[in-house]
Amino acid sequence: MFQKTTKYFVSGILCFIVNACFSQTQTVRGTVIDNISQSSIPGAVIQIAGPDSVIRAVTDEAGKFSLSHIPVGSRTIEITAYDYKPVVMQNVTVNAGKELVLTINMEEDLKKISEVVITAKADKNKPLNELSTVSTRTFSVEETQKFAAAVNDPARMATSFAGVVVAGDGNNHISIRGNSPNGLLWRMEGVEIPNPNHFSNVGTAGGGISILSAQLLSNSDFSTGAFAAEYGNALSGVFDLRLRKGNNEKREYTVQLGILGLDLAAEGPFKKGYEGSYLINYRYSTLNVLGKIGIPIGDANTNFQDLSFNVYLPTRKLGKFTLFGFGGLSYQTTTAEKDSVRWEQDDFLRLNTNFYSNTGAVGVTNTKLFKNKSYLKTALVFSGTENGYKQDRLEFDYATFTREYEQRFVQNKLTLSSTYTQKINAKNNIRTGFILNHLGYSLIQSDMGDSTVLQEQINEKGGTETMQVFFQWNMHLTEKLTANLGIHSFQLFLNNSSSLEPRASLRYDVHPKHHLTLGYGLHSQLQPIGVYFVEHTENGTTTLPNRNLKLSKAHHFVFGYDFVLNEHEHIKTEVYYQHLFGIPISKDPTSTYSILNSTDGFPSEPLSNSGLGRNYGLELTYERFLFKNLYYLLSASLYESKYKAADGVWYDTRFNTNYATSLTIGKEWNLKNKEKSRTLGVNIKSIYVGGFRYTPIDLPASVAAGEAKYDRSQTYQKRMPDYYRLDIRLSLKRNYKKVTSTVAIDIQNTTNRKNVGGQYFNNKTGEVKYWYQTTLIPILSYRLEF
Repeated sequence: MFQKTTKYFVSGILCFIVNACFSQTQTVRGTVIDNISQSSIPGAVIQIAGPDSVIRAVTDEAGKFSLSHIPVGSRTIEITAYDYKPVVMQNVTVNAGKELVLTINMEEDLKKISEVVITAKADKNKPLNELSTVSTRTFSVEETQKFAAAVNDPARMATSFAGVVVAGDGNNHISIRGNSPNGLLWRMEGVEIPNPNHFSNVGTAGGGISILSAQLLSNSDFSTGAFAAEYGNALSGVFDLRLRKGNNEKREYTVQLGILGLDLAAEGPFKKGYEGSYLINYRYSTLNVLGKIGIPIGDANTNFQDLSFNVYLPTRKLGKFTLFGFGGLSYQTTTAEKDSVRWEQDDFLRLNTNFYSNTGAVGVTNTKLFKNKSYLKTALVFSGTENGYKQDRLEFDYATFTREYEQRFVQNKLTLSSTYTQKINAKNNIRTGFILNHLGYSLIQSDMGDSTVLQEQINEKGGTETMQVFFQWNMHLTEKLTANLGIHSFQLFLNNSSSLEPRASLRYDVHPKHHLTLGYGLHSQLQPIGVYFVEHTENGTTTLPNRNLKLSKAHHFVFGYDFVLNEHEHIKTEVYYQHLFGIPISKDPTSTYSILNSTDGFPSEPLSNSGLGRNYGLELTYERFLFKNLYYLLSASLYESKYKAADGVWYDTRFNTNYATSLTIGKEWNLKNKEKSRTLGVNIKSIYVGGFRYTPIDLPASVAAGEAKYDRSQTYQKRMPDYYRLDIRLSLKRNYKKVTSTVAIDIQNTTNRKNVGGQYFNNKTGEVKYWYQTTLIPILSYRLEF
């Protein structure tokens, strides 16, 4: 029955395509608003240049506009309005399958001139958040789809940017400016959310695959240092994600089939005449498909699925409501082999393992605009994660299992936030607000270790609260000089640790082609919640030695220079210094442990906040935005990342690769005839990064102990061989009258290079061996939009 249904479904889609007429035009509509107050701008003129003519429209009293019969392809949209700076949106893609619905932000012009000559306009990466001046850029959904091997993942896409390196092929953990991946903050609709990735471990900010669908994301911001005052609980970077609204006039659908599984999305209005809309996406995937076609992905049974949605519900008097959320389920299991001879070669073959990772969030927001050019945005969000792992050893009778390890970490959070933004005048804006969090937790971890029974390490259940308050003031001191001043307060009520954090930044436009930026910020971050509840037993007494750990903190200093070559190209460089303090390290005066080197899990030893760290470096970006169907992004970083341990010695951090370069380039060819419009795309991404640091295994000590022992006298002194990876994406997009189809193949690690992932001790052979990262992986997909 299922096979017949699938056959009819596919046949229906194919017939729909074949019978479609071949006039490829689409509607472009949207709203024009003030970038600070979010109020509508009536009378704005929108014009789109087509192949033969220019099509114009004027916004109504609600700031809305609509242009019909826009030819598909890459278009330039120009928006002008009295008292506002002109906006030029280049290379906007118009597809036949879906209407293009835009929200266009305009900045008030201090000169009060209705027409301004546009000279150097290469500011496509200008942050959406006007109060973010340094180390921040916007990224588009198109980039997450177009960049080779990004596979709709913001974190993987970000590895094209200067200062960002991936911590391993098997996940999207990213190290920013030498920091631990755990220093990253994820926000959605202005509210902190849990790590939105499948196969994420406890205490991490990344995972194997992003839960977030590109169907829901709108253009968003990515920050790598000296964050604006509204951002807290982060040391390395911020993903500030925004969701797009569904089409409120027409129902539209997206279907994507591929090696990774099935993706379905639907959007549309609730009823005619009402501006509300819905947008929902469901994805089911089985990575076992890769193994079935001969691509090695290990012996595990791996699977995931996710659901995400955004519902827009405007009212006349109470403001605009949104209901949004996402949820992801993922697991990976292995089954023990009943062959004791094989166990002698690899002890892992006698283990049953079960790893699972579940994440979700659901929230409601309300945005109320006021007549004094201000608005209040309030959000209430409930989120939670469940991470677990069980490991059982099969005994020689092939029937009995012994539990060796077990963990189950359940964390939930209830967040209430409110932000008030006031546009005082064209030169001054303020933003202030608060974030209240109730953190619930149920943490269980047991390990057999060297004993014959499970030893309890963590068993804690309870809750605590955090509070953040911020204020920031944006000042246009002159036509060329802009300043941002702010302060952020963060308090953890569990042990009354707190932080008061000043923030400041300047932007000086020396010339339309030359821009200088300067930024400073004090930042802090909560420790992974399980760290506070690690149990330590001594002389028969069990204590919680880490319960009073304070917040980790860092001073960020950034200086930047942006040289605009022309309307499509620019060169940007930034120099930065970060001083980290209050970092948890071991209380053992001979230990070299620091939480700065952690990627997941909770340390099981007593810690103190006496650790230090420092990161400093130089970043260079040469970027050409899409022009004449060609774009490229060349980035390079030189940096140092060090930490000071309990023994008083400064060491390289695990993530101190010293240098990193990447080249991301793409070209499109438009192949047109009378029947259809086709676009062939070739996208390439090349990464070359210094190897990650590691502490070598002490082979004699390991042989004597029967397990891996490390040479602490060489802590992180060794480095893996340099990492190189070449990814290629080939795509063919076809526009029919009401359908857009895209077939694509992403080839990850095209050269099949064997990048070293790490070392391990084989206690069966008494040898130190190396394991390698992902080999060549082709990911084929076919997407329909209609």
